[in-house]
Amino acid sequence: MTRLLNKDTVVCMSLSARPSNFGTRFHNFLYDALNLDYLYKAFATDDIVGAIAGVRALRIRGCAISMPFKEAVIPLVDELDASARAIDSVNTVVNTDGHLKAYNTDYLAIYQLLQQYRVDPARPFILQGSGGMAKAVAAALKALGFAHGTLVARNEHSGRTLAALYGYDWAPSSDGLSADLLINATPLGMAGGVEASQLAFAEPLIARASVVFDVVAMPELTPLIRNARAQHKVVITGAEVFALQAVEQFVLYTGIRPDATLFAAAARHARGG
Repeated sequence: MTRLLNKDTVVCMSLSARPSNFGTRFHNFLYDALNLDYLYKAFATDDIVGAIAGVRALRIRGCAISMPFKEAVIPLVDELDASARAIDSVNTVVNTDGHLKAYNTDYLAIYQLLQQYRVDPARPFILQGSGGMAKAVAAALKALGFAHGTLVARNEHSGRTLAALYGYDWAPSSDGLSADLLINATPLGMAGGVEASQLAFAEPLIARASVVFDVVAMPELTPLIRNARAQHKVVITGAEVFALQAVEQFVLYTGIRPDATLFAAAARHARGG
């Protein structure tokens, strides 16, 4: 059945400096499959204050928050769910009659993927980044019992602060380091920017690792993922993170949880498969 947009259609959206089509394709596929009177649209902005004011004023039902706004959005909402409050990072805002409540579904997705791939918590790791996504990764690692790791961040203040929060080491670069698990939580390798072609970790460092995890979702095959696969490493992609966190957002927006078969179909569609 073809859905007809109308004045009562519920609108959800995403806000990002560099939006992709993944969320738009994922959510709209599920709306169609479940015959829900919803519409999802991605937006780029450099004005997070004005954008969130618009979410409130126009009664946008749900809003996904991507880099670099995961922390900047916090003072703009009315309430933080425990998932966002625990790590001071937001990736989802739900609008209920003008009341904006913020959540973080990134954490849950990362936690689930590390379990799904049976990554041994005894492995030493290097986590690159110190922003909102890096916070979600660090919190998931800590909750899963990873005790030996180094957070790499060029910004010494934010890097040291995040590392200390979870009991990990800090370093300004990965030069001279080695770890069995490598995780990139920076924009390195993300399409649409000057870093799009950059490898998040040096090839010799990748060669010494067993598992490589890139949270960048666009493109799915980042330079890091391509290089790690060529070296026959176990890889976890940002597209996998995006799909898992997106289904949790879908539940928050609609109150409906798609079954595993429908979720898999939506994820394939979102990846262009």
